[in-house]
Amino acid sequence: MEKEINIRLSAKQLPSGNCQVKFFVEDEQRPQYGYLLVQEPKTVGEIISEIRERMEKRMHAYHGLNPFSVKTPLKDDHNFYLYTA
Repeated sequence: MEKEINIRLSAKQLPSGNCQVKFFVEDEQRPQYGYLLVQEPKTVGEIISEIRERMEKRMHAYHGLNPFSVKTPLKDDHNFYLYTA
């Protein structure tokens, strides 16, 4: 059973008209934070769903990856950044 991921958000409107969302993943064992660039109006629920989907994609892409491989499992996503806190 997967545990529920709690995510806190804060948003900032950019001069370009896009919205930069900073998010915090509240996990005692592995706290993370990151940024998502939103280019169209979305609800908070849609933003949280998108963050969860992108985190899941990243987790599956790196699962079982050979640490000595020079290949990157995902293309660079310049609209989503995730860091370990």
